[in-house]
Amino acid sequence: MATVYVSRKEHFNAAHKLYNPNWSKEKNQEVFGACANEYYHGHNFELIVTVKGQPNPDTGFVIDMKKLGQLIKKEITAKVDHHNLNVDVDFMHGIMPSCENFVAKIWEILDHPITFMGAETNAKLHSIKLYETANNFVEYFGEE
Repeated sequence: MATVYVSRKEHFNAAHKLYNPNWSKEKNQEVFGACANEYYHGHNFELIVTVKGQPNPDTGFVIDMKKLGQLIKKEITAKVDHHNLNVDVDFMHGIMPSCENFVAKIWEILDHPITFMGAETNAKLHSIKLYETANNFVEYFGEE
């Protein structure tokens, strides 16, 4: 059978500030604009996790979507929802909280557990898409 791609969507709200402490306030304002606001700013994020694999002949599932949802909620959503990415989120400490960096960290956290969960169907994490706004999103495929 051909490879099938399944996706789980989750929502969360989080705040962040894009600010390079090695730069002047003026340079940060020039590069990051309103995103450098000293009081931070928030987004209603949408996270889409896509897994690929062969459906299990007994269940028809590539991966148990309920378990995938529980994993995403435990490892990501519970840690970031209504939190400040710069201050409150351990896995983002010391990292510029751009969506590009954020999505790569989410991949690092979910990749191994998803591979373990999907072992019987050879399911693997395929991509993570993170919407910051209705118009701006990033997509990551785990490539170095």
